Amino acid sequence: MLAQYLSYEFIALFMFITMLVMMSTGQRVFGAIGFVAAASALLIWGEGSVEMPYTAIWKLFKWYPMLTLPLFVYMGFMISESGIAKDLYRMFHVFFGGVKGGLAIGTMFMMIVISAMNGLSVAGMAVGATIALPEMLKRNYDKRMITGVVQAGSTLGILIPPSVVLVLYGMIARQPVSHLWMAGILPGLMMASLFIIYIYLRCKFQPNLGPVLSEDERNMPFIEKIKLLKAGIIPFIIFFLMTGLFLGGVVSLVECSAVGALLATFAAIHKKKFNKKIVEITLRKTLGISCMFLWIILAALCFGSVFDGLGAGKAIEKLFIERWNLSPWGVLIMMQISYIIMGMFLDDTAMLVIVAPLYVPLIISLGFDPIWYGVLYTITCQIAYMTPPFGYNLFLMRAMAPKEISLRDIYNSITPFLLVMLLALTLIMVFPEIATYLPEKYLG
Repeated sequence: MLAQYLSYEFIALFMFITMLVMMSTGQRVFGAIGFVAAASALLIWGEGSVEMPYTAIWKLFKWYPMLTLPLFVYMGFMISESGIAKDLYRMFHVFFGGVKGGLAIGTMFMMIVISAMNGLSVAGMAVGATIALPEMLKRNYDKRMITGVVQAGSTLGILIPPSVVLVLYGMIARQPVSHLWMAGILPGLMMASLFIIYIYLRCKFQPNLGPVLSEDERNMPFIEKIKLLKAGIIPFIIFFLMTGLFLGGVVSLVECSAVGALLATFAAIHKKKFNKKIVEITLRKTLGISCMFLWIILAALCFGSVFDGLGAGKAIEKLFIERWNLSPWGVLIMMQISYIIMGMFLDDTAMLVIVAPLYVPLIISLGFDPIWYGVLYTITCQIAYMTPPFGYNLFLMRAMAPKEISLRDIYNSITPFLLVMLLALTLIMVFPEIATYLPEKYLG
């Protein structure tokens, strides 16, 4: 077979480069990853390797926590489609409208809540692009700044609980999801706070970027404000009930996602928006997103099996430590750089399933906390999502944004938010307690 003539290190490198080249041609992510994995296995091990995809399928089906994926996605889309997200935005619209850049700040709050409840960035991006962007454009907000606001806010969904990415990381790294969720709270809130501070200061010194709303729009009877507050508070109630029950040990992870989906359904019924059309749209979108993720995970599991079979983990360790003579911190930084490069081509799930089985054992052997590293990985994914020219979120935003926002606007909008995220990443690397304090204090 091929392995008789080439070194395993060369084969692993060739596989990885081939996968990136295929995806740069516009091929579907799962197709590129799966094809490279299957072709490489056949060339290396012959016909016996056909068992690898079969094994990967059963491994995926036996991951019981994978049930959380469709339930969290359903919850996010039910909140969005039933109009609860609009109520939330209208609440922020009124209460923050009197502040310079207030609509952008309110949008960031909305993105935090919606993205966090969905556990992914897709729902937050969809809500922000379809609800918030048109409203802010109508009020003469700077289109580049607000495009950056929606993109940056949507990425918080994979850090603040209930993060689906942290669930997958916990399964692969064999770390408790409750600890990972708890570890993501302070870093997520810190990053969101840095975004809000940046928006406020920039609009304060450049008021034309985020003008104050007119008195007519902000003035309404006190009783109307109370009603608006009650309607907009529903997502917060769902979020705190769901995560509180899980972190308190009352429900398991899968039960937590079921509680969230059930509460979102009850909220839609309460608003009298639970009808056949809403249910059909929500189920179609949930099925589409869930199937996309399952195909990516399946392909990535096959790729990871071949990669691991070649001894790529040992090869990476040998390269970093023996050949390059890097310190533990040097190895960590190289890993983060590799995530940013891969994140230009892969989404977080594919990257996690391919690379985490190789990196996590090395991280533990170097003496780093795998819970802390999970937070670093997630933030680096967020940065990679928005890094030009191929960042995943850039093209997602282009597909969802109003026509007057061009791809060039999207590229130009993201630089200051990337700098803020790099600052947050640096702070967590220098002060690991930001991520480790809550899980150590409350969960031991």
